[in-house]
Parts: sequence; structure tokens; C-alpha cells
Amino acid sequence: MRNIILLLSMVVIDSISYSQISTAVLPLIPLPKEVSRTNEEFVLNAKTKIVMTDNMFKSEVDYLNNYLQSNVHFRLAVVSSIPKKGNYISINPSTSKTGLKESYDLKMNKNKIILVSEDNAGIFYGIVTLTQLMPLNSNGDVKLTIPCANIVDAPQYQWRSMLLDCSRHFFTKEEIKKYLDYLAMYKFNTFHWHLTDDQGWRIEIKKYPLLTTIGSKRKETAIGRPRDKKFDGIPSSGLYTQDDIKEIVAYATTRHITILPEIEMPGHSVAVLAAYPQYSCTGGPFETKTSWGISKDVYCAGNDSTFHFLQDILSEVMDLFPGKYIHIGGDECPKDRWKICPKCQKRIADEKLSGENELQSYFVNRMEKYVNSKGKQIIGWDEILEGGLSPNATVMSWRGTKGGILAAKEKHFVVMTPTKPCYFDFYQVKDTINEPYSFHGYNLLDAVYAFNPTPKELTKEEAKYVVGAQGCVWTEFIPDFPNVEYMALPRMAALAEAVWTPIIKKDYSNFIARLKQHAQTLDRMKVNYAKHFLQQ
Repeated sequence: MRNIILLLSMVVIDSISYSQISTAVLPLIPLPKEVSRTNEEFVLNAKTKIVMTDNMFKSEVDYLNNYLQSNVHFRLAVVSSIPKKGNYISINPSTSKTGLKESYDLKMNKNKIILVSEDNAGIFYGIVTLTQLMPLNSNGDVKLTIPCANIVDAPQYQWRSMLLDCSRHFFTKEEIKKYLDYLAMYKFNTFHWHLTDDQGWRIEIKKYPLLTTIGSKRKETAIGRPRDKKFDGIPSSGLYTQDDIKEIVAYATTRHITILPEIEMPGHSVAVLAAYPQYSCTGGPFETKTSWGISKDVYCAGNDSTFHFLQDILSEVMDLFPGKYIHIGGDECPKDRWKICPKCQKRIADEKLSGENELQSYFVNRMEKYVNSKGKQIIGWDEILEGGLSPNATVMSWRGTKGGILAAKEKHFVVMTPTKPCYFDFYQVKDTINEPYSFHGYNLLDAVYAFNPTPKELTKEEAKYVVGAQGCVWTEFIPDFPNVEYMALPRMAALAEAVWTPIIKKDYSNFIARLKQHAQTLDRMKVNYAKHFLQQ
């Protein structure tokens, strides 16, 4: 059971008095759509009941009880009717049918808390909001005095995601769960798991065991940029077994997070080619890359066996991940090898393609047809636009917003993740002298907060195809999980508000005030977050 308890529920939070909360802004991140505070307070204790007339929300009620059990060492009795004595928390389906997914209403007074939603995710997010209002302590006091508020809430965007790159540096199963807990805390609903790249293949594929016995290992790791030509001399490895994947998927599911696995193709594939060089244009030999940058060695697009190989891999991947989408990368694929490869040139001639860009489109289209045949859809970086976009593909726009604008105008769904301001491996302050080594450039907290995923260049109808946004933590220069935390937080919180809260409600100074309150929770969770905002 310990693997299904929300990270917040694993942390015993020290005392925060009601006066601290009531005299300041409510520490809610992201800010709900509508919040109206009252002068009442709800005192939760071991005699408080949870009223649940519909068993559909049992999993979410278990979350709340697990949270309380971990923090104040009691669980609330779950009953099917309103108790005659004492206060209660009612968690039940909404009687109105708006069709608004992930929304919830939370109404509170001194006697009762009423949480309703049309779906499980909405109830979960309502519970997350409720826990943010709970002043918990670890000194034996079993009463929880909660400031009352009435909240009507719903997300602005349906796609709210964060990426973590586990190829360049590997993170353990427990660290991945921590990352998922942070996402759940801020109401993200998608985890983009970057599992493969030139520097490491991380997912067990039973039909091709060399992917992990060879492709998951590299002899050393670059320190700094490729031009520095410095290496640590330390062998590196790491993989997730299929059992690990299943456990993590289950963990995410109970937090209403869909995992989007990324299997890179046709570029960023040297770790694969080190294990199976026959799927390259040259035949190798290769070794898993130890430095960063882009490799000219990619999958051979003229070899039918390449596609059979990738179809076998994706079959196992799709069996492990229940979500609708599979990310196939598609970015930064040099065409050098294709230009001189007889098989690739024959493919171009046989398919009457205009050149190597259309060959990449052919590659993506062929893989898309296979993925579609299995009831899934593909998503890729904006390079998949080159040579013509696949019919049903969704685009992640990372090279600015131009690719996303083009895709939306062509009526393709778009997730905006432009490097500025959505790449959290860039510096987060301009004074970098004491900062961890990062990519050049800045993505400051206020810029992340101000990000609007919907470009003004789109018409109202075109804007409907922008489904959300994503923050990315690439790990070329992030060697361990404390550094992941430092680079991701609090920018993750700022992005959460950018994709959840109505733009008309956004106020950076108010966000900073709430973030300072919220920092007490991060401290008690022992999160290694960046503290620059505390000086604002």
C-alpha cells in the first residue's frame, strides 16, 4: 500500500496555525477558477465522517484517508448517509451534467465540506485543493482547523504535462514516483517520460534484450559541452524492467496522470544502434554516446527490417502504457547518412519522394499507420511537420511556437513547449555564478508564469487545437534527482498556473505570495527547490 500513497501523505507537516493562513492568501497552487473565503472554519478530527453514496470515488477517498493516516494518524469512517451528529465531508457525483472534465465544486462551512464532480479526476483535484488548506502538525494535536472557502474550479487546458529525460541521466523508480507526486500536487495530468536517446536506452524490451544489456550502458559521461572534451571516466547504466514500468504506470494512474512514453526515431538512436547496428545505414560499429549533441547515425529508412524492428518494440511499449498517445520523437534527425545510403535513395525513388525531408515524413507516416492500427495515436516534436505532417499526428512545438501555429492552422492538435520559457534546464536567474551548470540562456520564473500557450496569431477556431503546454527537464547537465528538483521547482508551479488558471485571474505578485506560503510545505517535504523567489 505504501506505493499508492500521495507524497504529501508521506510527509508529516509541522504546525501552521489557522491565523497564518487566514491572514495571508490561501496557499493554493494553481489558483482555482473561483475562490470566495468565509469567516468560518471546519474542525476536522477523528470523529469526522466521510459521506459517500456512490462507490465510484473510493480510490480518491482512499487518498484522503491515506493522507490523514500518514499525517495525523487517523482515518475517517466512510458512511453512506449524513450522520446525525458531528461534522462531515461529502464526496459524491455532481447532479449537473456540464461535460466539463476535471472540474469540481468545493463548498465549506463549519459543519460540512461538500465536494462534487462529474468525474474521478475532478474529485481528486478537489481533494488536492482540500489538503492544501489543511494546517497539519506533528506534535500530537489531532484537530485540524481548516479555513472555509467556496471554490468552483476547472482547468483552462486539457493537456498539462511535464517531461523528465531519463536517458542522459538515469533516475530510480522511487525518484520517478517523487516526480509524479510533484505533478499530482500541481494538477498536471501527463508525464512525458523520455526513455531513449543516443546516451541510453532505459526500457526493457523482451524481444530485444540487447537494448538494455548494451544500450542502457555507456562507458563514461561528458562534463560540460562537447567542445570541452571532458569526461568523468565513470561507467553509467540504468534501466526500467517491464515490472518497474507497470508499477510506475499504476502509481501514476491513481494520481490521474497519464504517462506518455517517448521512443525516439528516426534520429537520437545511437544507443539502439550500438546494440543492433544492422538497422543503421552503415552497419556500424557503434557505442552508446558519452557526449551530448546530435549524431549523424540514425535508423536506415530504406530497410524494411528497420520498421519491423520498431513495430516489435512499439508493440511491447503499447502493451505497457494504457494512454492514447505514443511519442515517437522525430526531432533533430540529420539526413547525411540517408543522402549516401543506397537503400534510402532507392526508397526515395520507389516512393516518388522529393528528397530526404519527405523520406522522414514517409518514416513517420509508416510508423503512424502501425500505431493507429493498434488503437493509439502518435505525437512528435515539430520536426515531424517537415516533408508533410502525418494525418492524425499531434505536434509538440519546441522550436518556438511557429510549428505549433502551423499545425493548428492545419487542424492538428498542438502541445506548446517552446524552449523559452518551457525548458527548465535553462538558467532560472541571470546571476548564474552560484547556479548549477546549465544550458546558456534564461527561463525566469516570471516568464514561465506569464506564458500563454495560445498564440495571438491563431483565430478563435484555430486556437481550439492548442490543447495545452508542457515543461521539459532535459538532463544533460542534471546528474542527480536533487538537481532535477532544483531546476524544476518552483518553475513547475508557475507553469501549473499557466495551464490551469484563467489568464484573467493571473497576478504574479499574488502568485509569489501564495508560493511563499506553499514553500513551508516544500520545506517539510525536504524538496531541494530553488529559493530565489523568497527574496521577491
